[in-house]
Amino acid sequence: MELEGKRLLISGASGGLGRAIAEQLADRGARLVLSSRRQGELEEVARALPGGEQRHDVVVADLGEEGAGERAIREAGDLDGLIANAALPGVGAIEKVSPEELSRTLRVNLEAPMLMSRALVPSLIEKGEGHIVFIASLNGKVATPRTAIYCATKFGMRGFALALREDLYPKGIGVSTVLPGFIREAGMFHDAGVKAPPGFGTTSPSKVGRAVVTAITRNRSEVEPATVRLRLVSAIAHRHPALAARIQRRGGAEKIAESLVEGHAGKH
Repeated sequence: MELEGKRLLISGASGGLGRAIAEQLADRGARLVLSSRRQGELEEVARALPGGEQRHDVVVADLGEEGAGERAIREAGDLDGLIANAALPGVGAIEKVSPEELSRTLRVNLEAPMLMSRALVPSLIEKGEGHIVFIASLNGKVATPRTAIYCATKFGMRGFALALREDLYPKGIGVSTVLPGFIREAGMFHDAGVKAPPGFGTTSPSKVGRAVVTAITRNRSEVEPATVRLRLVSAIAHRHPALAARIQRRGGAEKIAESLVEGHAGKH
């Protein structure tokens, strides 16, 4: 699908990664509906994009609330696509995570994108064109310590996207999953003030934004904006999870995971 003039909703648009995605899409002529919990920040993003507030709209939505995702789709009006980017870290040992935090993470990371897709798909089918992009993670292929809930949502998102792509392909609608690796200046590690594990390298938010552009314009099933080394290691770990787990234990993954949990304490 070409981006010029297309109207796309981006969830989590006020965060660092959401802003980078918005910039890349707006640079290519898309008209955006920016959504998150923070109206002031959304308006700031809209003003900074090419075309400004005259071209881009904002919809305030807390996807942790029941029905918020579907309401956002309705309030956005006529859309040509969705970039489901909003996510919570959901890190921590399962016995220490409250039921409320667990439920909220599942809703924001997985249930809301699914329900938003459900609400949007009928209008895209009527148009015979459109695209849905799910921002997942390489944690949708590889598990790491203290990320059981987060991994569950990203594994689930990837499976949902792959199956939905097959359902919508005959109807002219594309579905893609973008699976970033470690991101600098945005994302889970940056927000927690924790350095990514050494030796794998990091990816810029703008590269993730360009991956979204590629996913839509080339109708790619999956795009992995990550270093070559990390993509290779993830591919091996995906096929050999027990081996990957042993290597992680020896490499100090537990210590990094605990730092991540500490950095996200109280952030919901």
